[in-house]
This record gives sequence, structure tokens and C-alpha cells, in this order.
Amino acid sequence: MISGKFAITIHILTLLTKFPNDFLSSEFIAGSINLNPVLVRKEIANLKAHHVVESKEGKNGGTRLAVDPSKITLKEIFEMTFETINLGYAKNQPNPDCPVGKKINQNLSSLYAEMNQKVSLQLEGVSLEDFSNQF
Repeated sequence: MISGKFAITIHILTLLTKFPNDFLSSEFIAGSINLNPVLVRKEIANLKAHHVVESKEGKNGGTRLAVDPSKITLKEIFEMTFETINLGYAKNQPNPDCPVGKKINQNLSSLYAEMNQKVSLQLEGVSLEDFSNQF
């Protein structure tokens, strides 16, 4: 399901792009997003697993970007956050005897696949650097 994870991830990466030589604390990043630092650390862990950021522990520790922001696209970042857009399906199994019920999930799957293609095309042409230059 879509949530604010992509927005949080983009906010973190944009902030790190603006301070390329600094290790930013999760508290500093959380203050920018107005979010609990625990949630920020969770997204940073995901970015670390994808080798996009690096972290340093200790008093002057924090996180910084580990990739060239001109070399990573918003599509790649989106795919690190979500594999695909999926707005979900009904919790109950639709009635297979109903003309709508028997095909609703199949038609939703086709719609979601089309949405994913369009989102991917849109995000593919925008680098993190391009996005960060707007600030």
C-alpha cells in the first residue's frame, strides 16, 4: 500500500544531497521532516541496505549520501521504497457469479500494472540531483 515512505525517503536524500560532506544525525533529519527519529532511522536502514547512504556512529556520527546524486533516479529510489504501486484489493473475495466480482481483481491488476509503467517513466527521467536543485 502507498504511504508516506517515499516522501520521507526523498526528504532524507534531498537533505543529505544539500549537505554532501556532513554526517547528519537522525534527530536533525527528523527535525526537518517533523517526524520521530525512530521512523527516520528505519528509512535510513533501508537506504543503507541499498548502499545509498553510509553511517558513522558516535558523537559526531550520522548519515551521509554514499552515491552521486546525479547518478541515481527517483525511479530507483521509489523501487527501494516500494516494489510496485498497489492500492490494494477488497478484503473479502468477490462473488465469482457476479459479472463485476468475477473480474474486478483482474481488472485492478491491469490498472495497477499500467500505473506502475507510467510512474516508472515519470520518475526515470529525474535524478536525485535534479530534484534537489529545486531547493
